[in-house]
Amino acid sequence: MAISDRWLIAGLGNPGPRYAGNRHNAGYMCCDELAGEVGVTFKRDRSRAFVATGTLAGASVVLAKPVSFMNVSGGAIAALRNFYKIQTERVVVVHDELDLPLGTVRLKLGGGDNGHNGLRSVTAALGSGEYHRIRIGIGRPPGRMDPADFVLRDFSPAERKELPEIIGRAAESARILVERGLAVAQNEMH
Repeated sequence: MAISDRWLIAGLGNPGPRYAGNRHNAGYMCCDELAGEVGVTFKRDRSRAFVATGTLAGASVVLAKPVSFMNVSGGAIAALRNFYKIQTERVVVVHDELDLPLGTVRLKLGGGDNGHNGLRSVTAALGSGEYHRIRIGIGRPPGRMDPADFVLRDFSPAERKELPEIIGRAAESARILVERGLAVAQNEMH
C-alpha cells in the first residue's frame, strides 16, 4: 500500500451547540475556516469525525473534526490517518493552548501533551507524538479558576471581536505549513 502525499488537518473540540463557542473549540473553528476557504462541506464519516476533502495551497488535504469529546478524539484521527494512508508527520492537530496568551498562534512538530487531554489521546492513538501542532493561545484562567472550567467557557464578547483574526492566522499557518513547510510557517507566523 502506497503512502499518500495528503495532509490530515484535524481540529480538536467538543461536539454539539453547547460547546460551539468554547475556548476548547478553537481547533474546530480553524477547520471550519479552512473548509470555507477550500469550498468544501463537512460530512459525517464512519471514523467518528466530520470530514471534508479538498485542495489547500496546492496540497491534497483531509479536514477533520472528531465528533467524540476532546479527551477521546485520538481514535478518529488515527482511523483517518490509516484510511487515507497518511504519514504521521503529515498530520496537523489544531488545538487551544492555555500557556500562550490569547491570540498567539504557534506551530511545532512533536512534543509532549503539556496536560492537554486531547493531545494525550491523539498521541496514544497515533502511537507517536511526531505530528504537527498548530497551537491557538487562549490565555490562562483568571484568579484561581480551574483550567478545566476555563476551557469550557465561551470566549468573552471582547475576545469574540478578535476571534476572526486569530482563527484566520491559525488557518494561514496551516496553508503555509502544507505549501512551504514548518520552518517557513514558523518564520512567517511567529
